Amino acid sequence: MNRRNFLHSSLLTGGTLAWQSLLPAWAQGNGLATLAGVPGLQGNEFDLTVAGERSLIAGKNARHIRLNGHFPAPLLRWREGDALTLRVHNMLDEPTSIHWHGLLLPWQMDGVPGVSFDGIAPGATFTYQFPLKQSGTYWYHSHSGLQEQSGHYGPIIIDPREPEPFTYEREYVIVLSDWTFESPERVFHKLKTMGQSYNYQQRTLGDFFRDVQLDGLDATLAERMMWGDMRMSRTDLADVTAATYTYLVNGHSPNENWTGLFKAGERIRLRLINASSMSIFNVRIPGLPLTVVMADGQHVQPVETDELQIGTAETYDIIVQPPAEQAYTLYAESNDRYGYARATLAPRAGMEAAVPLLRPRPLLSMKDMGMDHGQHAAATPAAVAAEDHSAHTAADTQGHAHPLNAGVASIAANAVNRLHERPLGLENETHRVLVYTELRSLQPNADQRVPGRELELHLTANMERYMWSFDGLKFSEVTAPIALQLNERVRLTFVNDTMMPHPLHLHGMFFDLVTGDDSHKPRKHTLLLKPGEKASIDVTADALGLWAFHCHLLYHMHAGMMRVFDVREGVVS
Repeated sequence: MNRRNFLHSSLLTGGTLAWQSLLPAWAQGNGLATLAGVPGLQGNEFDLTVAGERSLIAGKNARHIRLNGHFPAPLLRWREGDALTLRVHNMLDEPTSIHWHGLLLPWQMDGVPGVSFDGIAPGATFTYQFPLKQSGTYWYHSHSGLQEQSGHYGPIIIDPREPEPFTYEREYVIVLSDWTFESPERVFHKLKTMGQSYNYQQRTLGDFFRDVQLDGLDATLAERMMWGDMRMSRTDLADVTAATYTYLVNGHSPNENWTGLFKAGERIRLRLINASSMSIFNVRIPGLPLTVVMADGQHVQPVETDELQIGTAETYDIIVQPPAEQAYTLYAESNDRYGYARATLAPRAGMEAAVPLLRPRPLLSMKDMGMDHGQHAAATPAAVAAEDHSAHTAADTQGHAHPLNAGVASIAANAVNRLHERPLGLENETHRVLVYTELRSLQPNADQRVPGRELELHLTANMERYMWSFDGLKFSEVTAPIALQLNERVRLTFVNDTMMPHPLHLHGMFFDLVTGDDSHKPRKHTLLLKPGEKASIDVTADALGLWAFHCHLLYHMHAGMMRVFDVREGVVS
């Protein structure tokens, strides 16, 4: 080794050691996690300092947000029933906030600037105080601007007071995220300039001639014209892709290969958290079945599968049991198949398993446009776009209608419930794939009242202009919150008029996902709605105050896909 190579190697080693020292214990993958618990900040009083710093991410020096000097942020490990005091000190040069994602708390503590409080000014401190009414796997993140994309997020574990209905010998927190070396503001600007800036998987001339051979020239031209008139591409599954993103597991890039150690035969609890800004992941561990035991922090009846799709902001707790002293790859492929995050479960540090190849890109279909193939033959894009919106709503929603303006490029002519369907791109896999209708709450639903009324919201967009909204109105155009009466049982029905999946998150309350099971609906805080899908949730409005509801794709929310529910006492008109 010559002097130059020695110095280069020393710098790399020093940089890696320095980077490792910035990782909190839970993210280091050092095998310390056992039944005693993943190390984290514990107690009833905390101080969290939010600051902008520079350090290595995915092997490159980058400016990002750190909490208490760490990226990813510290694991907060609490106990059900405790009362917490958290002092958040803002050392940034801009306002910040923390939203406690999935937690049941007073609305003033929810951490949404402009809704529940004013935000935390630069140099200021805000004290969050609330009791812990639940247990499970959750996370926290900024709700200010685009800070979440810069690293302002971390995991939460709330240990239960009563024993859980399953056992395990070891646990790991698995935080999936996406990182870009561009500023979030630049990413958003590029999307506003051209909505498909990061979609490098467009169909080519070769694809056109291949389709002509299969379907004929007339059918191929008609299909291309239809998608063009709808201002959408069949390959547009993700707005921001691996063209700019590096996908991370606990802050580690695929090359850095986060590793969790185990002994053969151990039951390992993996707490999966999708803390990404814009990414939906298909997660599998080749060679190991996954037993899902919790969804969004809530117990479900155990269901075994081989792969699951985790939407942005969702969490799943799964149990795996490696039978052999060998390495296994935890593989999280982006839903557009353009990139992946990966980690390793192994009996010894340094071991690796084969990393699966990226599968062929999926393509959107007429069903994702809210049309079936029979309609495709009879309808034209112009006719679909020109039809009155009320023709496409169910009679039991009292003639719901919304504006057809510049922000509504299309409507779903025949949106249907697709909760029983596999996620897009996984339809033809030979192995098992989790679907929502397989999730059943462990205990019967606490509130089994028939909803007293139904509200319908349509997810609307103009992808070409990167405009996102509910019912054709972006958040800044909405004049009043949606009023709910305290303790009323209401059904919210969502119709996805766009041709992209959207993770819809409700603050402050859990909802029961309407799956066809009247007594064991899965209880969740986030629903990943498929393109062209119509689905319902039942909500018991048991939390007074103002609660945000939004698409959890960060740039969609930033562009206006957000509303507020106002839960109040008294009669709601």
